[in-house]
Amino acid sequence: MLLLSSVDMLQANFFERDAFTVALSLLGKVIRYRVGDLWLATRIIETEAYYIDDKASHASLGFTTKRRALFMPAGTIYMYYARGGDSLNISCQGDGNAVLIKSGYPFFDERSPQAATLPLLQQNNLLNNRTRTINTLCKGQTLLCKSLGLKVSEWDGKTFDAQRFYIEHQPLISQAIMTTRLGIPKGRDEHRMLRCIDEQYARHCTSNPLTKRQPPPYHIINLKQNDKHLHLGVLPHT
Repeated sequence: MLLLSSVDMLQANFFERDAFTVALSLLGKVIRYRVGDLWLATRIIETEAYYIDDKASHASLGFTTKRRALFMPAGTIYMYYARGGDSLNISCQGDGNAVLIKSGYPFFDERSPQAATLPLLQQNNLLNNRTRTINTLCKGQTLLCKSLGLKVSEWDGKTFDAQRFYIEHQPLISQAIMTTRLGIPKGRDEHRMLRCIDEQYARHCTSNPLTKRQPPPYHIINLKQNDKHLHLGVLPHT
C-alpha cells in the first residue's frame, strides 16, 4: 500500500487560484488512480478553463444539484457526462469557476510500471474490441476517464484522496500553448483563449492547433518566465 508520507498530492490551495492559472499550472502534473494494488497514471497535457460569467460554462446556467460541485470549495471534483462518457473537472477560486481535464498521456514510473498498468489502461478503453495505441488512450476528456476508470457516480462532488485518486505535483513545464476551446457553439464565448496545451505533447492532444491548415488563434507561453505570476494567480488571459 502507498504510504501517505510518500504522496506529493496537490492540495486545495493549489486550486484556490484563478481558473486559467490553474489550467496552465496543471499541465505536466500526473493523475493517479488506484485499482487494486496498481496505480494507473496519466500526465495532464491539455486543459480548459471555465468561469461563471462564461456563456460556455455549466455554471453560467445557475446552481442545480447536478452542478453543485462547481459551487463547492476549490479542489472539489466535478464530473459530468459528455457524449455518453465521463468527464473530469476541478472547482477553482470563485463560485462556478473550474478547469476541465481535456486530455492526457499515459505516465509510467516505479509507482505505475508500464508492464503492469498499460494493459489495464488498454483493457478499460477498447475500441471495437481492439487495443488502442498508447497515443490515443487518453486523447480526449472521456477517453482519459475511461482509461483510468473514473466514474461520475463515484467521484462527482468528492475531494481527492491520497489512497485512491489524486493529482501529483510534477515540475513546471517549459512552454504551453494558449488557444480557443473546442466544441463551443457560436455566440457562447467561443473566442476566449482558455485552452491550455503542453507544447511538448501537442501532437497527442485532442486537436493540435500547430498543425491545422487553418489554425485557431494561439500564443506560446513560457511558463518558466511567468512562474511568479502563476504562483500569485495573476497571469493575464483573454
